[in-house]
Amino acid sequence: MDRPTKGTFRLAEREFPAVTWYTNPGLRRNYICLMFVVLTSATNGYDGSMVNGLQSLDVWQTYFNHPSGSILGLFSAIMSVGSICAIPFVPYIADGLGRRSGIIIGCTIMILGVVLQSISVNFRMFIAARFFLGFGVAIAHGASPLLITELVHPQHRAIFTTIYNTTWYAGSIIAAWLTFGTNHIGSNWAWRVPSIIQALPSILQLSFVWFVDESPRWMIAHGHVEKAHATLAKVHANGDLDDEVVLIELKEIKDTIKLEQEFESNGWMELWRTKGNRRRLLILLTLGLFSQWSGNGLASYYLSLVLKQDGITNTNTQLVINGCLQILNFIVAVGQCFVVDLFGRRTLFLVSTSGMLGAFIIWTACAGEFAKNAVVGEGNTVIAMIYIYYVFYNMAWSGLLVGYGAEILPYNIRAKGLTIMFLMVDIALFFNQYVNPIALKDIAWKYYIVYCVWLAVELAVVYFFYIETRYTPLEEITKHFDGEDAILGGDVATEKSRVLAAEMGGLDTVDVGGKQGGEVAQREVVQQEL
Repeated sequence: MDRPTKGTFRLAEREFPAVTWYTNPGLRRNYICLMFVVLTSATNGYDGSMVNGLQSLDVWQTYFNHPSGSILGLFSAIMSVGSICAIPFVPYIADGLGRRSGIIIGCTIMILGVVLQSISVNFRMFIAARFFLGFGVAIAHGASPLLITELVHPQHRAIFTTIYNTTWYAGSIIAAWLTFGTNHIGSNWAWRVPSIIQALPSILQLSFVWFVDESPRWMIAHGHVEKAHATLAKVHANGDLDDEVVLIELKEIKDTIKLEQEFESNGWMELWRTKGNRRRLLILLTLGLFSQWSGNGLASYYLSLVLKQDGITNTNTQLVINGCLQILNFIVAVGQCFVVDLFGRRTLFLVSTSGMLGAFIIWTACAGEFAKNAVVGEGNTVIAMIYIYYVFYNMAWSGLLVGYGAEILPYNIRAKGLTIMFLMVDIALFFNQYVNPIALKDIAWKYYIVYCVWLAVELAVVYFFYIETRYTPLEEITKHFDGEDAILGGDVATEKSRVLAAEMGGLDTVDVGGKQGGEVAQREVVQQEL
């Protein structure tokens, strides 16, 4: 879709003056509250960095009898097992009880897991606690991005939904430098303190989620149209029920959801029933898999092992490298959020994957040379390539994992589609966390060759199957995937949707937004339907 005129945003094929969120009271309140919703991802990031940090703590190693090989893999992977076990419940909680309820339930379970983890008396108890952490984070993960995607203003959707997954690095930075600090304690509090702090994101979410509004799309799907109208007005127009943008949003959402409920199911089979949905499913499966199985799992959970193989054995040096890496990751990932619409999703994915492939090839070559000759320069080049690799990774795969995954799905399968995507994330994480330490121990640097080949496969998949969606309102993205078969209500309804609406006899097909009857007619239509 063409770029809107400077200083405007597009909705229902019309352009409206851009709004500045920090000078708009309604948007400002909404976004401040939603910033606590994005902290779900920070819990995951904290965990990955904490797992790295704990392995570098002598006190932790001694207390748990120096775990290695498969038992160390289980320690890292059990959180993903917990998430996989929660998957069957996730979409039913988000769709049935609401997006906010999913966050509340998930955070409560995560806090329970942190308590058990922090008071662990043996390694088995520690592993069991991490299972509960994974179970809770899956439920919260299944609800948080849905609430954000469905509550933000159309103009800011790309930025805000992309920010969601970048808070992974906010959590990882805190964990990396906290374990660096506690490394000097010299008692079991060196690992118990980082474990206790892991509850902080969930506690903050439970405290502030009550101030966040429920998704207006969820309200409409459950028959609460007036509440949805009031919520849209509150968060997008400072309470003005007659705001033109609010009325267009309301009608488009209401018509589209009504058509979806009448002519499409929200069952699991819907995910592959149509050609458009099959392409969505392919993208979702590869998003989840590629985001975790691109070599990033090596540095995310086993950086200590990677550094030891390249001659970096000092604990403090390892922790500093990890801490600085997380800061770089956060800077790049957040910066990328503000150029998503400028460069486009597909372009960022292509540049990101190409860069990762190039960096990993050099990383592999230098690691092989260091293993043969133990030249310090080769080892240092590996560290540099790890940093460069993550610069490219964060151009797309950190933020757009959730941002792109949520926006390509129509409402009726959005919760289930994201659940499938997160299932692939957890499967890839389980493989990474369980197999990586074994492979690194047995074949060392040669294991990197696998990822070089795999990254080339990823690049081909992105090139041939990923679709550009920039500058497109949420309800209208269906046109990119379904073409003439798209079901879309409101002013930009496809001909198929208009025919279906006429057959139903329940939807008003008057053009909304001024094309036939102007703003007055638009308000009358919406008020009648309310």
